[in-house]
Amino acid sequence: MSDYRIAGATGDWEVVIGLEVHAQVTSNSKLFSGAATAFGAEPNAQVSLVDAAMPGMLPVPNRECIRQAVRTGLALDAVIHRWSRFDRKNYFYADLPQGYQISQLYHPLVGEGAITIEPEGGAAKTIGIERIHVEQDAGKLMHDQHPTRSYVDLNRSGVALMEIVSRPDMRSPAEAGAYVKKLRAILRYVGSCDGNMEQGSMRADVNVSVRKPGQPFGTRTETKNVNSIRFVMQAIEFEARRQVDLIEEGGTVVQETRLFDPDKGVTRSMRSKEDAQDYRYFPDPDLLPLELDEAFIEAARASLPELPDAKRRRYQEALGLSASNAEVLTADVETARWFEAMLAAGAPPKPASNWVTSELFGALNRLGRDITDSPVSPERAAALLALIADGTLSGSLAKQVFELMLETGEDPAAIVEAHGLKQTSDTGAIEAEIAKILAANPDKVADYRGGKDKLFGFFVGQTMRAMAGKANPAVVNELLKKALG
Repeated sequence: MSDYRIAGATGDWEVVIGLEVHAQVTSNSKLFSGAATAFGAEPNAQVSLVDAAMPGMLPVPNRECIRQAVRTGLALDAVIHRWSRFDRKNYFYADLPQGYQISQLYHPLVGEGAITIEPEGGAAKTIGIERIHVEQDAGKLMHDQHPTRSYVDLNRSGVALMEIVSRPDMRSPAEAGAYVKKLRAILRYVGSCDGNMEQGSMRADVNVSVRKPGQPFGTRTETKNVNSIRFVMQAIEFEARRQVDLIEEGGTVVQETRLFDPDKGVTRSMRSKEDAQDYRYFPDPDLLPLELDEAFIEAARASLPELPDAKRRRYQEALGLSASNAEVLTADVETARWFEAMLAAGAPPKPASNWVTSELFGALNRLGRDITDSPVSPERAAALLALIADGTLSGSLAKQVFELMLETGEDPAAIVEAHGLKQTSDTGAIEAEIAKILAANPDKVADYRGGKDKLFGFFVGQTMRAMAGKANPAVVNELLKKALG
């Protein structure tokens, strides 16, 4: 949102944001070894001799990791480099057994691309992607296992990461949040990363600087490893405010690495920011350059699914859904799959979209469940809509049946039969109840006939109550109008 500004004593300031998103590549084994990558294993249970940097162990690139990174680049409409190379990024840390990280500084696998975002309350905007490079993850230090010692878990050491680097094109926390949300959706559609930020398989380094509008970029800070969209936005808000206050008080923003404290909503200084040459990058002598042929790239392109923007357009143009429903149903790949399974089971698109976005989402939210854990299957949801369409159930009866489906997961037709919830259009039975109600309320009948039309709702409610909610509302309305004259 271009109108987002930080107010200061000297006037308004503009925030400039770039994100480096680290996304764990979906693969059964690591980038340069055959060790497993499953989440939640016991410490050091998934470590090969390569991951532990044993002498003489040579890395071998995982073809699937490269393929997934290429597919991601294609989904972001990015340039795929036919020739790329791995470099060694040299630094010492206890969770890095080799003493260097294998990455791609000079010749990344994927070049420039773009993502179109639509921030809440703002216009659509294109955010540039500078590059995607493939690199290995480090291990993890564990400081809470012993009062005087720290331990190292190398399960993540060597896990393949895609570092997706944006241009500094974002100008508000809302734009940054929309960018991460959209990127996560694309990765999940493609299947190249599961996007589970709470498990660490996707996290963002947040680069923030401030300037007076129209002036050159200011000095930026980098807040590392932020693991939720909400925290990304909070980190930007705090850091931009901190920088503005610092400058206006006569201080200078220092280029540094910072950490975000989610409990306090603040960033804290971690270390001064090293320049790239401090890492002494050089080509990895154990790895040949990657050379991709057209057949490999085209096979990766052919494997791509329908992406969120294209699916949303199809839902609106071919299925006739509203823009809001189409956006909600395509925002996450699992929701889109569930909805399309419902359509495949025979549900009409518009009623199905309205039911999913209102009834189903409301119930799942109440139960604290995800759509992948829905007690009701898409097929049985389609069957429920069919019972409404053929007149077996009224809207209110359908809600009762749905509640029982949530409890039992049973077929709606079986629930209707077992609980006697079928809607009735028996005009004789409905007319008999209407006659009783009119006889019991002569004053209201007189008022209605005297011009108080709103009393019609009273008679409808009384009739539906007398029929235990099972009367066909259309038939009730028709017979009441006839009886009241």
